[in-house]
Amino acid sequence: MKIIGQVLLSFIVYLLLCAATFLMLRTIMGYASFRDDVGFLLLKQDYLDNKVWKAAFYIHVFSAIVALLAGFTQFSGQVLQERRQLHRVAGRVYAWNIMLINFPAGLIMAVYANGLLPSKIAFVILDCLWCWFTWQGVAAAKRGDIPAHRRFMIRSYALTLSAITLRTWKEILSHSFDIDPLTLYMIDAWLGFVPNLLLAEGWIYLTSRANKRLTSL
Repeated sequence: MKIIGQVLLSFIVYLLLCAATFLMLRTIMGYASFRDDVGFLLLKQDYLDNKVWKAAFYIHVFSAIVALLAGFTQFSGQVLQERRQLHRVAGRVYAWNIMLINFPAGLIMAVYANGLLPSKIAFVILDCLWCWFTWQGVAAAKRGDIPAHRRFMIRSYALTLSAITLRTWKEILSHSFDIDPLTLYMIDAWLGFVPNLLLAEGWIYLTSRANKRLTSL
């Protein structure tokens, strides 16, 4: 029964991730027209003449979906066992996408974030942790420490999913409470990634305990 429950839970999580990634892809495709009156850009009219910010925005928007999709394959036991080359290639795409493309673009966007200093601090922390966890995951894999590699990549992907949870919390808060947009953005900036990281740490702790019990039998 426990195995059936785990399989069912994994399937539900998989479906939720598929749905969230699909919705995220739809949102991103809305920017393919490169118009300045679409979605998030409506809130950034003051920065549209800033070529550095605008380049960082489009780089981040179109490359973030690559990180989401590439990371999507990394936690499948079937892919790891039967498609090791796919796991390695997708893993490299995921890691270099974050460290070389999204990290610098994300820092630029963090500096110009809405919501005053609290939001800027939140996004800088998110971006730095995202890059750091990814780098540590790569370094662990290179030295053959697979348990550490898995732990750091779980943390990294939890922060990758902040692209989805940020928008989810915004919808929940805006429809549940009467909050002014500035305060909403400051709260959302932290809710977008802190719960993800706490859940990742909880998942790492529980799976580590389960693995220890299995090895002690």
